[in-house]
Amino acid sequence: MLLAVATFSLMDACLKVLTPHYAPMQVAALRGMSSWPLVTAWVLYDGGARALLRVRWTLHLLRGVLSIIMLASFAYALRTLPLAETYTLFFIAPLLITALAALVLHERVDWRGWTAIIAGFGGTLIVLRPTGAGMLTLAGLAVLVSATGYAISAIAVRVIGRSDSTQAMVFWMLTMTSVFALALSFREWTPIHSEHWLVLIGLGVFGAVGQYAITDAFRNAAASRIAPLEYTALIWGIALDYALWHTLPDALTLSGAAVIIAAGLYLIRRERTHVEAEHP
Repeated sequence: MLLAVATFSLMDACLKVLTPHYAPMQVAALRGMSSWPLVTAWVLYDGGARALLRVRWTLHLLRGVLSIIMLASFAYALRTLPLAETYTLFFIAPLLITALAALVLHERVDWRGWTAIIAGFGGTLIVLRPTGAGMLTLAGLAVLVSATGYAISAIAVRVIGRSDSTQAMVFWMLTMTSVFALALSFREWTPIHSEHWLVLIGLGVFGAVGQYAITDAFRNAAASRIAPLEYTALIWGIALDYALWHTLPDALTLSGAAVIIAAGLYLIRRERTHVEAEHP
């Protein structure tokens, strides 16, 4: 899980390098296409092509559309926001997943859980600073759109996972993202600059390794035990921001991050406690 977070953070740094030069939808297409050959090779080696065809197509199409929205809005946000601020706002996703699981899948969330979710939203407001003096911008709202798309996609995964393989879910999401984003970006496609080919190679390798690592992590350990490690992305975001763009988050952003992370960790801890109580 730590390897997955690290490589996905490096992948996001590659995306941020590309966003000033290409349209958000083209960046989304490049993200999908750069990793597609490596992920396809892994899927064919690990599970074979036969498992890719016995799937629930409507839900995979939904995830493909959500992936485009998520990646394009995330790329748009990275044009102006540092990685640390972007990650801080994106940390609202686990809270959204819990809320949607209660509303859509009717999973039980007690009043303490809802209090943590509301507290997490409060931390998001601290980061956004909606008085007009902070970062309540289209970029900040784009991160929230991306996080919402991620949360809805995660709920879809819980449903698809009852019948479809992990390999099929990874392959079809990446394939549909590449095809749909390429079609939507065709008219505004910009030729790739020669100095960005190395960045694209890094984008593909980091994305593929991250996808493999996170799949292996969730396959071999309970989600409630390894999910807290996702928050180490903030450390990577701060380090990469400082090393590559010489920026650091301010105290208010870090305060909002602390509230969001605390709320997320509380929900993860309660979920683990409930699981251990049901299956001692």
